[in-house]
Amino acid sequence: MITRIIRGAGSPPRPPKPTKDPDTLNSRQFATIQDLISEGEIEGFATPSKAGLTKNTEAYNNASLKDIFLNDTPILDASANNANPEASKFNFQNVKLDTRFGTGTQSHIAGIEDNSPGAQNVITVGQVPTNPAGTTTDGNNNAVTRQITNTAIDAVKVTITFPQLQKATDKGDLLGSSVTLKIQIQYNGAGYQPEDEIEDTVTGRSADAYQIQYRITFDRAKIDANTAFPIDIRVVRVTKTSDTDDLKDEFVVTSLTEIVDDKQDYLNSAYTQLRLDSEQFSSIPKRVFRIRGIKVRIPGAGANNSGTPTVNIQTGRVEYPSGYIFNGTMGAAQWCSCPALILLDLLTTKRYGFGEQISPDQSTDVKTYENLDLFSFIAASKYANELVDDQRGGLEPRFSCNVNIQSPSEAFKLINELAGVMRCFPIWSEGSVTITQDRPTDASYLFSLANVGEGGFSYSGSSAKQRHSIISVAYFNMDSREIDYEVVGDDVSGSNTLQEDIDRQNKFGIVRKDIKAFACTSRGQARRLGKAVLLSEEQETEVVSFTTSIDAGAIVRPGSVINVNDPVKHGQRRSGRVKTATSTQITVDNVQDLSTFTGTNKECSVIMPDGTVELNKPCSVNATTGVISLNSGHTFQMKNSSGNLVNTSPNNNSIWLLQSDASGEAAQSFRVITVEEQDGVNFAITALAYRAEKYTAIDNAQSITLPDRNISLFNAPKDPPQNVKVTDKDGFEREMIVEINKLAVSKLLLTWVPVVGVTQYLVQYRFENTNWFSETVFRPDFELLNTDKGLYEFKVFSVNAGLKLSTNPTTYSFNALGKTEPPANVENLTMEPLTNKNVRLRWTRSTDPDVLHGGLVYVRHSSKTDGSGTFQNSQDLIPAVAGSTTEVEVASEPGEYILKFRDDQGNFSLGEASVILDLPDLIDTQQILVDNQHPNFTGTKTNLSVITANNSSTLQLTNPANNLQGDYIFPNIIDLNGVFSLNLQRLIESQGIIQGAINTIDQLIPDLPPELGGPAGGGWDNYAIGGNFDGPQVNDVSASLEVRTTDLAPSNGTSYVDNDFSTKNFNTFVNGTFKARGFQFRLTVESETSTHNIEIAELAIKALFEARTEQKYKDGSNLLVGPQNNLNSSSNPAPKTVVFGNSFFTGTSTLGGTNAFLPSVGITIQNAQAGDFFTITNLSGSEFTINIKNPNETSNNGFVNRTFTFQAVGYGKGV
Repeated sequence: MITRIIRGAGSPPRPPKPTKDPDTLNSRQFATIQDLISEGEIEGFATPSKAGLTKNTEAYNNASLKDIFLNDTPILDASANNANPEASKFNFQNVKLDTRFGTGTQSHIAGIEDNSPGAQNVITVGQVPTNPAGTTTDGNNNAVTRQITNTAIDAVKVTITFPQLQKATDKGDLLGSSVTLKIQIQYNGAGYQPEDEIEDTVTGRSADAYQIQYRITFDRAKIDANTAFPIDIRVVRVTKTSDTDDLKDEFVVTSLTEIVDDKQDYLNSAYTQLRLDSEQFSSIPKRVFRIRGIKVRIPGAGANNSGTPTVNIQTGRVEYPSGYIFNGTMGAAQWCSCPALILLDLLTTKRYGFGEQISPDQSTDVKTYENLDLFSFIAASKYANELVDDQRGGLEPRFSCNVNIQSPSEAFKLINELAGVMRCFPIWSEGSVTITQDRPTDASYLFSLANVGEGGFSYSGSSAKQRHSIISVAYFNMDSREIDYEVVGDDVSGSNTLQEDIDRQNKFGIVRKDIKAFACTSRGQARRLGKAVLLSEEQETEVVSFTTSIDAGAIVRPGSVINVNDPVKHGQRRSGRVKTATSTQITVDNVQDLSTFTGTNKECSVIMPDGTVELNKPCSVNATTGVISLNSGHTFQMKNSSGNLVNTSPNNNSIWLLQSDASGEAAQSFRVITVEEQDGVNFAITALAYRAEKYTAIDNAQSITLPDRNISLFNAPKDPPQNVKVTDKDGFEREMIVEINKLAVSKLLLTWVPVVGVTQYLVQYRFENTNWFSETVFRPDFELLNTDKGLYEFKVFSVNAGLKLSTNPTTYSFNALGKTEPPANVENLTMEPLTNKNVRLRWTRSTDPDVLHGGLVYVRHSSKTDGSGTFQNSQDLIPAVAGSTTEVEVASEPGEYILKFRDDQGNFSLGEASVILDLPDLIDTQQILVDNQHPNFTGTKTNLSVITANNSSTLQLTNPANNLQGDYIFPNIIDLNGVFSLNLQRLIESQGIIQGAINTIDQLIPDLPPELGGPAGGGWDNYAIGGNFDGPQVNDVSASLEVRTTDLAPSNGTSYVDNDFSTKNFNTFVNGTFKARGFQFRLTVESETSTHNIEIAELAIKALFEARTEQKYKDGSNLLVGPQNNLNSSSNPAPKTVVFGNSFFTGTSTLGGTNAFLPSVGITIQNAQAGDFFTITNLSGSEFTINIKNPNETSNNGFVNRTFTFQAVGYGKGV
């Protein structure tokens, strides 16, 4: 059965599915958010403040973005350059920041529109800016310009509309596109300045109207100076205007809206205004601001030229000059972290503090601070700002205050919390506020049985069960921006082991106490607080209570340190009253126990007339006389009215106290907790044990260096992944074609190095400047299927446990080929003869999925046997077979068999595999016809034309752009004058060409010298990568030869016409045997591409018969085979006619000539007699006559009957 070849029939290569980018380019929305940060005036943002940048400069504003966190991610990475940050350092795009710092004269922030009726005026424009020449000149005449004359407005909003933004490709793909535009402004005809323009590139795809708005805020300085108006707004198209219907990127200036801003200035309030692109957020993001807060007044220049305090810009520490003497004068307001000055500001400020209650009259500094013990605040400030070991290799202020007070609080609670930052507590006494601080303090009063009530001293202590061995201090960690914890008292193992912690836990066990360090952001400060609590519980466990008279009760204040000598507890009397005194000695009231007073360094303390204590004066004691004399060079002193120290004698009956360095001879110190008036005369005092050595232990690092913490917090952004790239299964940076559900699919596998602690990643990608898409993955790779040829861009974020993104992504770009890359070549092609008419071709199975699934194997043939055949100049031998095929049987035809793979997208393998078959000429055949159609091609042509060039003619498609198919019917029809089996062979030489082009360099330079690879070297292709100097070959054209036949004689009795074959179909053939009388031939030509054509250089049909021997024939109705006896034994001897079993072809007038190929007949007489002879007469293609005679036979004219055999050899086998 002969099957017509229709190219691709049965398993056609599927055309690639058109790509349509998602239509997700939506009109962009922006959110403008105003946040009240603080009462003012504040210092500002921390980063630019530390860097010493000037406010309202570009560098300051850039650095400020490092201190603004949206959903815990900074807008600008901390490593970015402040002056000129890279675009990649921005974690959020299109963010605009305006800040007011809370001054009393600040202006409003532009950008919040007044929405009251009549505040906005819309001017319809509806014009299209064009740029047909693609010029970069901004002032081209195709821009759209409008003039604004309304001097009452603050800004305009330009609305741009893209009716569509997309481009179509030849494959039917719909892709995104990009358009760049500028919006320029000119004030009062002074020219368009680059610094005033907005340039934007709109990228993506939208099949519907896409709208975007641009706000242009006018220069306020020019408006105020009356030099702004009229204002010209010009919209310029930078991208060349599309000149094809395939690209839709026109935009319209829809309107201009005149805007009047809401001009609320919010005096004395620090606030920000953020303009955010809503595309980046699913909801309004959480905002966190890292600022340096309210400025507070710090002490001014000191007395006696003792210097002026300053603030350290890096730490906020108030630095007091050495020997600084505060004289009651306060200086200007500055930001600092001093808790004493912050508390002082809160107590005196009316707007947000307690000024109305404490300092209602603030007409002068004296009035402002008259109800405050200003000196106690400055003393606390000095102590707070002293540098101590931070236990991390540096120094820091002893106390710093960093707190954000956002909600109302009870005055008592808030004041105590702020005072507690520096271990102070406030005291309201006699209409004045003072603070007392838990710091090293000299005793300010002396108590013994001589100046207490009859009840003496009463003692109590805390239970050991109430003491803690471990303190956990909660503080705010500025690095993580979360609550952190410092544990004190648990250094019982490791490199930082403390024996005191081991002893404490051995003594009390593990008893934990949790405390909160208010306003603390320092780990070292938190640790010192924990140590203070531990040491106070451990060492200050004793409480003393007693009553005293008004002279002591009126002087002693809570927080004061007192020295106590209780002979009942001590066992020795070491205190009493002064009997007489001078400035160098005193006589005591009683010598009891003086004889037992020992020690190398004896000291005397006494209360002076003004209530102060002359403390620890070196002395000697006369136990007999009761005289205590100060050592040489020492006197009792007291300040006079001028504030100068003068020698003064203690009053009689004042209190004295002795102590020394001998064991048990030290006075016991207490810090007063409460002083309570009882009856107007007596005061009850309660005091807690005081240990001066505690403070050194608190501040002492004790040779411990706190280890750095590897902060791994729930909300801390992780680093982005590294080594992001596209890889195949072998690790090479390339894409893959894989099998999915028996289909070949292009695939990009994006991989990266996993980030420690990260279990999910956010991958954003886009193709050819289209819109970005996001996918969350839970492993370190990402797959994209059905990829197309073009540029893919990727951003990969790490996602932490709190679902926060890394501050920056890792970016990567890859130029994909999709399924456009050609498949691999056919490998290991072999040929195996089967018969003299068929061979088997075998090859290695393709490794490309897009060949195996939906692809094809093309088997072509060239009649050339010299190895010069190519896929381009050969013809399909059989219909293309499935891509998974590894062998095929084809006709045995001299020439070159050439094979290529073709994938499911129609891409051929670059190289070709071939094998040559060269058959010897057949001796036992008779060629009856060679019908050459070249060079004139005189047959009937449909959509084909004869093209003559370079003295040669070829048959080509007339115009592939109009018709991709054509046919040519041979002018001659073969008539065998009978039904015979005829061998037919074809001859076609052709090549694919590009329509209208010179296709090969060899056509331009046909004769190369041998040294350049001329005829001996194979031409220019030897010098080309892939062996093809001229570029890709034209493989998608083909020609096939067809035949249709009839068994009937010509209807007109003489020769065939087309109508004789009207009911017959043409069938494709290569080489084969066909049984018929009449044969008509047709060539069909086909191209798959309108720009590809085919040149038919040679076209011919060869017809031949095979030799045949006849040994069988018909006699009537009986079939006689082999040697025959007398064919007619009953008849008289006469000539015998033998009819061949099948007719032989003997030629026609047009095929070799009539009777040109008569068969030859051989006769063998089986029973011959002497003298027998025979003759053959009437020989034709169907029969012959044999005449057997003997001259000795006198009857029957010499004819005799004999038994004979015959053998007829001729060509063709008739039916």
